[in-house]
Amino acid sequence: MSAAKKKKEAMLRITLTKSPIGYSERQKRTVRALGLRRMHQTVEQRDTAAIRGMVAKVEHLVTVDEVG
Repeated sequence: MSAAKKKKEAMLRITLTKSPIGYSERQKRTVRALGLRRMHQTVEQRDTAAIRGMVAKVEHLVTVDEVG
């Protein structure tokens, strides 16, 4: 195994804390693309630039914690 694979990846724990109802369709699709379907649902995603960008677009709807 390479050293890169042995190193644990940084993850983000993302929780939907506010409903996307009443917000733009684009924001609703972003929430869905993050893997969130229900209020207070939590998902873990890899800490990448793409995920960070998506979170930034809906930061008023989600809470984010860094894991590992």
